[in-house]
Amino acid sequence: MTPNEGQAARTWARFRRKPAAITGLAVVLLVALGAIFAGLIAPFPSHVGSVVDFANANQPPHLPYLCGTDLVGRDLFSRLLFAYRLSLLLGVVVLAIAVPIGVGIGLVAGYTGGWVEFALLRLTDVFLSVPPLVLAMSIMGFLAPTLVNGMLAVTVMWWPWYTRLTFAMTRAERSEGYVLAAEVVGASTTHILLREILPNCLPAILTKMTLDFGFVILIASSLSFLGLGVQPPTPDLGSMVADGANYLPDSWWLTVFPALAILVVVLGFNLLGDGLRESLEDGQ
Repeated sequence: MTPNEGQAARTWARFRRKPAAITGLAVVLLVALGAIFAGLIAPFPSHVGSVVDFANANQPPHLPYLCGTDLVGRDLFSRLLFAYRLSLLLGVVVLAIAVPIGVGIGLVAGYTGGWVEFALLRLTDVFLSVPPLVLAMSIMGFLAPTLVNGMLAVTVMWWPWYTRLTFAMTRAERSEGYVLAAEVVGASTTHILLREILPNCLPAILTKMTLDFGFVILIASSLSFLGLGVQPPTPDLGSMVADGANYLPDSWWLTVFPALAILVVVLGFNLLGDGLRESLEDGQ
């Protein structure tokens, strides 16, 4: 067993002793499996689109409609599964773009120092000075409310947090002996950043990514709630909550179940992220 494999095994041993962390992992896995296999699990997969069934419109929860139906007779449970697929896709794409950008800038700024550090950090501070939701709303105000533009808006507001995190860790690591030894033997800057410093930053970065996944979904749902996200008939958690809120309290299921869906996925990622962070900290 390699040192990295041994470290991973010890981290997992600590992780699985935490009930909250295991609960979060189970919730995330269930949501992910439900989203991936929505086409097979959903009792009415065709209801994801522009389907009308006025004979079963606005029905409270009952079999076969586990979460009831909306105002045009579409099964709410089926639409929630496909909405999860959209939310998870958004989270994956946003973090896949924002994390490399933020981490790359943080590594360069932290290791190089001088005017490069000053310029990159001032740029980061400009983005951090604007509240995330306000910045995303401002961007979406100039763009058409599509999934791609929603991803762009959330990505623009997310990378600075990884820049700050990586910068702080790089500043602490650049004076360590292994970095100085790499410089003495003539290693390139790219090698030092990617092969020496970055691996030591990865645990904190991965923990933040896990915590952020739920917040990305929450921000995206907030944009959709305000009418700036994915447009009907595509199912989206935020827009489903907003549409159902107009019919409270009589048709309570139209709002309660989408809101619970958001709560469950955000709570699952938070529990998973907290458990991962505590497991890594216990091993230090």
